[in-house]
Amino acid sequence: MQKNTSTGDIWPEIERIAGVGGEFTLRDEEILRHKGKLLKFLRQFSQKAGDSVFLSIPVKADVLDMDVCRAVSELYASLDIEFAGVSRGGNYLFDKKFFSSRAKTLNTLGLVFGFVMDFALVPGDSVRLFRDRLDFALSLYPNHVSFPQVSGGTKPKPTATFSTQDISMCAAVANAVETFYSAGRAVTWFLSSLAPLRMTPSAFFRDFSEWQELNNCGLSSSWRPGDASHGEIERMQLEFLSFKFEEKGCRELFEVVSNVVRLNGALSRCFGEGEECEVELSYNPDELLGAGAFDIKSFAENSIEEHSRVRVFMGDYGPTYRYC
Repeated sequence: MQKNTSTGDIWPEIERIAGVGGEFTLRDEEILRHKGKLLKFLRQFSQKAGDSVFLSIPVKADVLDMDVCRAVSELYASLDIEFAGVSRGGNYLFDKKFFSSRAKTLNTLGLVFGFVMDFALVPGDSVRLFRDRLDFALSLYPNHVSFPQVSGGTKPKPTATFSTQDISMCAAVANAVETFYSAGRAVTWFLSSLAPLRMTPSAFFRDFSEWQELNNCGLSSSWRPGDASHGEIERMQLEFLSFKFEEKGCRELFEVVSNVVRLNGALSRCFGEGEECEVELSYNPDELLGAGAFDIKSFAENSIEEHSRVRVFMGDYGPTYRYC
C-alpha cells in the first residue's frame, strides 16, 4: 500500500499506515525543499513509524547534507534525487563534482537512492549531453534510474538542439535503462559486467533498446517493465548479455557474468518477493559475491570452476544460501 500526501496533517495518515505496514511517499514541498524541516520530519517519522513503513523521498541533491543523510540512514527509506542541470546563457550546465560528492556520502552510509532524469526540457540540452549525464549517473551506483517523461507517457517537444528523432531515441534508451538496470536490479553487477565489453552505458542501452524493439518489448510495444516479473527481466538480461559478449569476442567471460547475474538475482527475489529457489553455479558462490568478481576478466583467469547447486532462502538476517 502506497500513499502520496502533499497537503494537510500527514501524521494521522502515517500512523494509520504504520499500523498495517506499507509505503509512504513524502510529497510536501515545504518540507522537501527546507533542510531543517526535512530533518525534523525524518526524526518524527522514525519515532512514529519506525521500520514498519517504507519511506520514499523525492528530493533535490542540495538538501542532502550529512545530517539529513544520517537521519535517512536510520530509516527504512529510499531517496529519489533530481538529476538535472540548469540553463545559463543558452548553455546547459551540469555540476558533476556536486553530484559526485553527494553520491559518495550516500554510498558511504549505505543508503538506497536513485536518480530522476530528464532530457530535452532545459534549453541547451542535447543528445550528447544526455548520454554524458547517463554515463555519469550510472558511474555513481544508483539503485535505480527513472525517467518520468517515459513512464508518464509525456514526451518533450523538439527544440533547436533536440530533434523529434533525437527525442524518440532518448526515450527508447530511457526505457531500456528502466528495464535492464532499474527493474532488472542490476546495480551490484552492471558496471563490472560492462567493462569487458568496452562500452559506455549509454551505448550499451542504445543497443539494448534496439534489441527490445526487435523482440517486441520496446517502447513502441505494449510491454512495460513494471508489468514484468524480475525473473522475466533477468532472462532478457542474460540473453542480451550473451549476444553482446559473443559480438565483442569475449564469449569465454560470459559464464562468469551469468553466474554473477543469476546468484544476485536469486538473492534479490528472495528479499523482495520472498522467493526461494535453487541456482546452478560454475563457481564458488562466496567468490562470486566477493570483491574479486568486480573484475570479470581477472576472475575468469584466476578462479577454478567448481560446479555446485545452492538453495537461496531467507535467513535470520536476510537472504542467504546453502549448498544442496
